Formats: sequence, C-alpha cells, structure tokens
Amino acid sequence: MRTVTLAMCAAMAMASALTGAFPLERKGGKERVQFAAWDDVNVIAHGLLQLGQGLKEHVDKTKGQVRDLSARLSAFDGTVAELGLQTRRLQRDGEARARARALQGGEEERALNASAELRAQGAQLQGVGDRVSRLEERVEAMMMLPPPRGTGTNGNYSDARVIQWMLEAQNRRIDDLVGRIRQQQDNLETQNVRIRTLQNQIQQRKEWSFLSRKVDEGSQNGSTVQGDSPTEVTSSDCHALFLRGETRSGVYTIQPIGSQPFQVFCEMTSEGGWTVIQRRQDGSVDFDQLWQAVPLYQPLCTVCLYWPLCSLTGEFWLGLEKIRSVSQGRDCVLQVALSDWKDDAQSLRYSFRLDGEEGNYALHLQDSATGGPASSLSTEAGGLPFSTRDRDNDLKADTNCAKLLSGGWWFGNCGRSNLNGRYVPGQPPRQRHERKQGVFWKTWRGRHYPLKTTVMKIAPAKIQHSS
Repeated sequence: MRTVTLAMCAAMAMASALTGAFPLERKGGKERVQFAAWDDVNVIAHGLLQLGQGLKEHVDKTKGQVRDLSARLSAFDGTVAELGLQTRRLQRDGEARARARALQGGEEERALNASAELRAQGAQLQGVGDRVSRLEERVEAMMMLPPPRGTGTNGNYSDARVIQWMLEAQNRRIDDLVGRIRQQQDNLETQNVRIRTLQNQIQQRKEWSFLSRKVDEGSQNGSTVQGDSPTEVTSSDCHALFLRGETRSGVYTIQPIGSQPFQVFCEMTSEGGWTVIQRRQDGSVDFDQLWQAVPLYQPLCTVCLYWPLCSLTGEFWLGLEKIRSVSQGRDCVLQVALSDWKDDAQSLRYSFRLDGEEGNYALHLQDSATGGPASSLSTEAGGLPFSTRDRDNDLKADTNCAKLLSGGWWFGNCGRSNLNGRYVPGQPPRQRHERKQGVFWKTWRGRHYPLKTTVMKIAPAKIQHSS
C-alpha cells in the first residue's frame, strides 16, 4: 500500500512538471508556447518507466502473496476436514471400547485376584533381571580389559568365566521362576473352577431343597408346585405340559422320570411343547467352561450371581445331564434354529439319542437332518462324544477341538459346527484364530461366519410325525 501511495505522488509530481514545462509566452500580441528542454523530457520519461516497473513488481508480489494465502487456506480446509474425520473415528472407537468394556466387565473382575499375584511375580522377575543386567555389564567390562603382565591368559578371564557360570545359574533360576508362575496360574484356574463348581452345587441344592419343600407342601395341601404358569411338578417335559393345556411359552418346572425337579424354558407351538436346551443371542454367558466347572457340564444359568445376565429367558445351556433326563427312554427329535446378521433364519431337525456320563454324553443322530441347510453334525455310528478343553473326546486324534475352537460341543473333526463357541457380534474378527472360535454352522454360512442367534430344543418324536 505504501508503494502504491509513493507511486501516485511521483506521478502527480511528474504531471505538474510537464504542465510547467510548457509555459505560454506573449510576443507581438500572440501567445506562443515555450517547449521544455529535451533533457527534461528524458528525465520525466525515465521516471515514468521506473514508476511503471515498480507498479508491475508490486502487482507481481501481491499476486504471489494472494496465491500463498489461497494455498494456506486450502491446506487449512483439508486439515479441518481431516480433524473432523478423526473426531468421528475417535467417537466410534470410544463407543466400541465402551461396549467392549461393558461386555468384559465380568471377565476383568474375575481376573483381579490372578493379576495381583502375577504383578508380584513380575516385580520379583524384574529384580532378578536387574541383577542379571548388572552382572552382564561387569562381564563385558572385564572382557574388554587386557590380561595383566605375568598372569598369562588366566587372569581376569578366569573371573569372567566364574561370572558366566553365575549368569547361567541366574538364567536357570529365572526359568525355574517362570515355571513356578505358570504352575501357579494353572493352580489359580483350577481353584476358580472348584469355587464355581462348589457354588453351583450349593445353588442347585438350594433349588432342590426349595422345590422338595414345595412338593411336600403341595402334597399336604392337595395342590401342585407351579412355575411361571400353573403346572404340576410331575410333568416330564414341555410337551406333557402342552398336552395338559399349557399354551403360553415361558419358564416351567418339570420332573423327568428318575430326576430331581428343575426349571426349563418351554416353547409352545401349535404342534406341541418344545424344551429349549440352548440359546445364544448376545454373548452375555461364557460357554468356554471346563468339564467340572459346572458338574458334568450342568446348566450355566443355575448360578446367576456369577453370570448376572444369565437366565432361562436369555442365553443359557441347560446341561448334559438334564438334556439326557428329558430325552431318555424314548424317541426324541432335536431342532436347531439359526439366524445371521441380516436376520435370515434357517432350521433343521434330527432324530437323536444321548448317552449318559459313562458314554461322555455322546450324541447319536439316527438319520439325516430334515429342512433348512445341510447337516453340520456327523452321523458316526458310535456317536459324537461331548468335549471340553480339559476333556478331549473329539474324533480328531492330533487336535483338541474344544481348546482350538473354544467352548464345549459335540466335535467331529473340528471344522463343521460349534454353536457353543465364542459369541462374535457383527463382522468376523481379523485374526484367523479368532475367526475359528466363533459360533458357526459351516454348511449354511461357512466356517468363518459368526452367527447372530442359535436355539436348540427337543421334543418327543411324535411332534416330528404329526407336523
């Protein structure tokens, strides 16, 4: 701006000079123009050229500054847009972490006791590691020193050898400590299993005691024990309740022949009553349990203090012994219902029989599946024994399928189905070993597709024949 002002002043001065360079002169009664000298004209012309050059340079400089400002504004706009994307991404990540923390809250609480002991062991290992580091520094320093005169080659090198022996001893001690830590971790896991087993047994005894007391009171008063709907305890399964007039789905109390009374979820349909034995829908229950974590892989829902979201109306596993008691002594049908994350659904049915504890609760499928996708359960003549990660009963000799895939299930060769695997919401995980551990039915959506919901239910075979 200052340059422009100076240029305007110079132009005005030159114009004034030009005006004064041609004065009027009167001679003989006539006005006569007096022309300026040639040198003055050259000076003025030169000044105008310099003025034009200055204005051109100023205009060029101003254009460069405008371009620079435009580039900076464009970069700033891009930065603002990128910050907006990062903010939205961080918000999504924060929401995902919040959901993950909510799902993993129970796991973190169970890991507190083990983590405290592991921190103590880690501190001890850190101290040992510091001592080893100092010894290594001393060895390196001594190895750099030349042997003293007259000592041959046995001077400081013998001391270094001694320190090397000390380091080897320290390494052996570290290995021993690591082994002890692993053993303690195994012991902690075993103790947790025993605690859950005892708690489960106590809760079951309380339930049985309560139900027995109700039975006694009912017999004395001439009435019957009721569940969520009026029903007699002596009903052997949900279909028996249906035949007695119960038509509403819900939680009922049944008592199969030779068994204690217990509660089940009955799904009442137009064709009869189904006893639900398994449901997956939100991942609220950890199905990766040891064989004795809940005795004989009993219902995961009987101890609701330790699985707070676990109930017969949510996720649950009824338990092998209870499934056997409902189905023993007669022909039964098993229905498996599946749904994916697009809410497409499929179901299939089997005629089946379940062995007892002496046969590792082997599942015998007496014919091929009907309806829905192809079967992903083997129809081996000897049946499919039930396996957990600490009880390897599968048909694959060189692999523990329950440990590889997570959860207890009737495994054949590890690759066809696992409805008790780890619940994975939404898209499959990126890690290959995590994809293997999901809830899947290979012949429908593939081995690495995590299903959204599964329901398994059983009923007498006459439902199959009447439908």
